Amino acid sequence: MFTLKTKLMLFFLILALIPIAIIGIFSINNTEKLVINLVLRQLQNVATDKAAILERWLGERKADMQVITGTSILKTMNPGMIAAYLTLIENHYGVYKDITVIAANGDIIFKNHGTQPTFDIPKWNDHPAGEQLLLSNIMHLPEEKESTFIIAAPVFDHDTLLGTVYGRVGTNKIITFILSVALGKTGECYLVDKNGTFLAHKEPDRILKENISQSESFKNIFGIRDLKQTYLDYRGIEVFGTFQQVGGTDWYLVVEQDRDEAFESVDALKRYIYLTILIFISSAFLLTWIISSHIVKPIQALSQSADILAGTQFNEGIIKSDRQDEIGILFRAFENMAREVRKRQSNLEQEVNLKEAELKETDLILRQIKLVAERSEKFAAIGRLGAAVAHEIRTPLTSIKLFLESVEGEIEISPEYEEDFTIAMGQIKRIEAAINRFLDYTKPQELIFSEIDIAQLIEDVVFMVKPMANKQECHLDVKIEDHLPKIDGDKKFLEEAMVNLFINSLEAMPNNGQIFVIAARDRFDRTGQVMPCIRIDIKDTGHGISDEHMKLIFEPFFTTKTSGTGLGLPLVINTIKRHGGDVRVESHEGSGTVFSLFLPVKISQN
Repeated sequence: MFTLKTKLMLFFLILALIPIAIIGIFSINNTEKLVINLVLRQLQNVATDKAAILERWLGERKADMQVITGTSILKTMNPGMIAAYLTLIENHYGVYKDITVIAANGDIIFKNHGTQPTFDIPKWNDHPAGEQLLLSNIMHLPEEKESTFIIAAPVFDHDTLLGTVYGRVGTNKIITFILSVALGKTGECYLVDKNGTFLAHKEPDRILKENISQSESFKNIFGIRDLKQTYLDYRGIEVFGTFQQVGGTDWYLVVEQDRDEAFESVDALKRYIYLTILIFISSAFLLTWIISSHIVKPIQALSQSADILAGTQFNEGIIKSDRQDEIGILFRAFENMAREVRKRQSNLEQEVNLKEAELKETDLILRQIKLVAERSEKFAAIGRLGAAVAHEIRTPLTSIKLFLESVEGEIEISPEYEEDFTIAMGQIKRIEAAINRFLDYTKPQELIFSEIDIAQLIEDVVFMVKPMANKQECHLDVKIEDHLPKIDGDKKFLEEAMVNLFINSLEAMPNNGQIFVIAARDRFDRTGQVMPCIRIDIKDTGHGISDEHMKLIFEPFFTTKTSGTGLGLPLVINTIKRHGGDVRVESHEGSGTVFSLFLPVKISQN
């Protein structure tokens, strides 16, 4: 069993260690990531810079050879003139070990050191066709202190090959600069070919004699590897590294740094964190011992006082507890007081519950009264608005209708405009009907039921809204299940409801949108009874309805349109409800809206 002192000590110890452990782990991980990113960035920068310098230097040498072969002196193939010119070139640039000119027939025209070349000279005719310059592999002659390579360039007089100029370039100056890197003590840079053979290295004995083909350095160049992971180099040492190909060659510049040197700062941070944790542990032990010693005695005194206080209120015995530490003593003391508090609280809760029930009942009554008042106000406003609309719109609309009817009787309408004229007359009648529906919202007209073919009803509505859809370049996709049963309903009211939904969908979509209309058999729950029905889904690809607006869309006068009245959807749901059906909406912002109309069918037709 643990005493309160022991528990407090453990608590404060854990409380002290968890933050420092979290901070330590976080610091080490972030420092490691920071070091890795910093080292890789430095290595990549060095590799890129050095490769660019070497590439630029090679480009300068190639440009030298192109300038030399393009001069009229070389085209003369006169040994005397060529000797003077090439000697001047060699002295000026200071990087050429020797320059040799060989005629097309293989005769040596000029060699500035000796009479015979010290290397095999291939003829230009042996080289791949179409190449203007040829770059040899790097050579390292035992008698020389630096590695060299040959650049060969042809000499043409128009299209005739006169000969070839071979310049043997010494790499001492550029390689010394390339291999010098400021990456700590272990950072190094070396040059290898596609086979992994050393072409340049700070240890000259390795050049052209050793390679890295069996090391992970070689895999790092020619394989796929996570650049943030270390690998073993040709020495078997764990390093970070990167590479860069020298443009125009099969040479690869490799830059590496030992992992131990790169992580010196991280290792130092770990030592500091471990030392800090040790200090925290020692401090936590001392602090918790002091705090626990000062807390136990006051708790004992408090528990005795609580027992005395409880004893004055009750005649009951001491409540026993299985716990034997100071918390157990405190529990038994306060348990006595809790009984009395519990009784009083129970009485208070009963009173509060009674008051709360009364308040809820009063609030419900007030809400109902408020709802009735709001609806009455809305209906009154609808009536006033309807009268104004009827006065302002019905008279000019009737004049337009009469004029079009007289035009139809007196003037022959061409076939190409006959459909438009029919649609216009239909729209005028629809507007006239809409005004009547608008006026009848507070005093609905009686429904005139008749047998309705749903497929025909949908086709009529689509025919009316298609010109508006075509204007917006919106596509209408209609899918109607075969042999749908007919329903009893008021065609005009249902037609008006569906037109409202189509217009809302078109207004909610940009150009090139889509409206999907699907009609099929279904069932829906009406007042606890499952009824067979026809379900009509009208789905658009518009901007959708927000959750905030969703609960208000069927409220009269609620609209988000600048020119809307807010009566379209209330008329829709009112019409469907009067047909014994239901309306459901599913919408999300940015993903369109689906209005589902459930219209009951006769049981005998199901």
